[in-house]
Amino acid sequence: QVQLVESGGGSVQAGDSLTLSCSVSGGTFGAYNMGWFRQVSGKEREFVSAITWSGGSTRYADSVKGRFTISRDNAKNTVSLRMNRLKPEDTAIYYCAADHVPRTVTVVATTTYEYDYWGQGTQVTVSS
Repeated sequence: QVQLVESGGGSVQAGDSLTLSCSVSGGTFGAYNMGWFRQVSGKEREFVSAITWSGGSTRYADSVKGRFTISRDNAKNTVSLRMNRLKPEDTAIYYCAADHVPRTVTVVATTTYEYDYWGQGTQVTVSS
């Protein structure tokens, strides 16, 4: 049973930074591309960022490009999302997700249905 646990959310002011972390257990972490999504109440969950199993390729939503950085530590089974210059529109519940892929896959998925496992989410609130 693969489990994902997010941490690091909180309430901050616009312009501040936060780092979200996701710890993965119960599976082979190196077999998963990892993604971050976010959701605001009443809206669909949207893609934020993802990283391949090797860490060699990343992708970002246009809304966070240049402000957010995704990284992973395969030795510690963790994936992180460094969020800089936060804006009120970044307020959401942030979810970590794992996509089980063959090692021949070199691109990441950006849609929710392509991910196999999800964490419970962590709230990020950015005040103006």
